[in-house]
Amino acid sequence: MLRRLVVLFTFALSVFAAEDWGPAQFLVGHWTGGGSGQPGQGSGSFSFTPDLQGSILVRKSFAEYPPANGKPGFRHDDLLILFRENGSLKAIYFDSEQHVIRYSVSAVDNGVTFVSDGLATAPRFRFTYTSTGKDALKLKFDIAPPGKDFATYIEGAASRDK
Repeated sequence: MLRRLVVLFTFALSVFAAEDWGPAQFLVGHWTGGGSGQPGQGSGSFSFTPDLQGSILVRKSFAEYPPANGKPGFRHDDLLILFRENGSLKAIYFDSEQHVIRYSVSAVDNGVTFVSDGLATAPRFRFTYTSTGKDALKLKFDIAPPGKDFATYIEGAASRDK
């Protein structure tokens, strides 16, 4: 009987630990929002949902940009997988433009930031989510060309779907 309790308790702890995403926990859910930046004014939605029995957090996202200034409208889709590796949060990103980006993830004031790994000779990327309330957040995507500082590419806000 004691052995069963120990096994059950150990299992419960592992499930709880697997679903505690630390600084990224506030992102779990479905979100809708909009923003602006170099691609133009856009809107879209994203979700962060646990998968593989809570061992990963999956973000599926899309943004739609209407035609503007003589440019055709377009849609951007992406997938990001957040995972733990050697006690640190990491992520890998894929999108409909065939980009693959690996990120290190860390806490920032009221949020979390994803900073791309890679060579100093390649562009760097930084994605920051900041909680602005229980069901609201701001997001910012920055790009740094090789040897240069980050500059904002897109800024936006989103609210949790109810």
